[in-house]
Amino acid sequence: MVLRMESPAPPIKVDDWLRGEPLTNFQPGKVYLLEFWATGCGPCVAAMPHLMQLQEKYRDSGFEVVGVAASEQGPTAEEARTSLDAWLTERFPNLNYRIAFDYTGEMNKLWMEPSLSVGIPASFVVDRDGHIAFIGHPADLEDVLPKVLNGSWRSSDEAKAADTRRVASDQRTARELSLTMPIYAKLRPAMEAEDWMAALTAIEEGLALMPDDSGFRETHANLLLHKRRDMRAGLPAMRQLVEDAIDKKFVAVSWMVMALNQLFDPEMDNSHLPRAERFAMGDKLSEQILTLNPPQGDGPLKFRWYLPVAQYYYESGDKDRAIDLIEVALKSLGDPETMPDHIKQYYLSPLLQALANYTGENACYADLCVVPQNKAPDNQTAVAS
Repeated sequence: MVLRMESPAPPIKVDDWLRGEPLTNFQPGKVYLLEFWATGCGPCVAAMPHLMQLQEKYRDSGFEVVGVAASEQGPTAEEARTSLDAWLTERFPNLNYRIAFDYTGEMNKLWMEPSLSVGIPASFVVDRDGHIAFIGHPADLEDVLPKVLNGSWRSSDEAKAADTRRVASDQRTARELSLTMPIYAKLRPAMEAEDWMAALTAIEEGLALMPDDSGFRETHANLLLHKRRDMRAGLPAMRQLVEDAIDKKFVAVSWMVMALNQLFDPEMDNSHLPRAERFAMGDKLSEQILTLNPPQGDGPLKFRWYLPVAQYYYESGDKDRAIDLIEVALKSLGDPETMPDHIKQYYLSPLLQALANYTGENACYADLCVVPQNKAPDNQTAVAS
């Protein structure tokens, strides 16, 4: 049976409690948020300060956050638990909610699998009568939680529609995973061994099953253009990827960014690609990306999407526009002081490196600085200021 809104909440069966008193059952009259997370999950860690704020904000309304660490890796349960405890002490010494640790997989069997939840972070809100009120992403809690607390959520059409959409989406994802996982089981060892022919065979098998899978399409283009450098097969595949990405522009700008990355990722050597065709495709993709997410607007994820666009303009000779786009992308990251370290390192470093390369001067943001470099782009130099 699928676990969804109105289902009785499953029990709590964990190995240990690392923070807070043990919780053996849900007390009537209280609202609980069970947050499935892991230290290696960037979005999970980024959500933790927000969960602390929610705990403080709604404490007097009978609300409790319970973090469930059910995906920690380690040779043994004790080593995983000790590592998690040390991580919590270092990263969140003032954590104000309970943390449960489960190494057995029991909580995943009771909660994640029956709800069709395939990834973390995953939020489960248990209502005052012990029934599920919400299953989804913690980003949605700001809107949902006040309505659960005042008793208006579960009876609303909004809640029923959201739950129906989630179940349908998770069922779709589960079906897709059943197809993609066997392909990646073949692909990963081939990529690690740099057996590009075996990798290409695996990807083409995947594309025969799921021709519109973005991960397969991106890997296919990368294998043909950059690993095998097969221009006869690679250029037609790239042209088709560009056209398909633009056709899907209202569904996901990320498709266009994915395609542009194959042509203008600053960490790739693109010298073997035909220049005229590369720039023609880059022009088309960049124009569409900026039309849908313009620099002057409030569109999301500029820090993720603008780097290859800026690189296209820089290589085209429009250095000023390239610099402007990187500066907009940096601004979209928000306050660097509250930015989680994994986001700062993952997105901030390459943006700063591009800015330093474009201006020929050191580029700094908060406590991170990079220096211009003319070496291979993967040899970035980052220093603390």
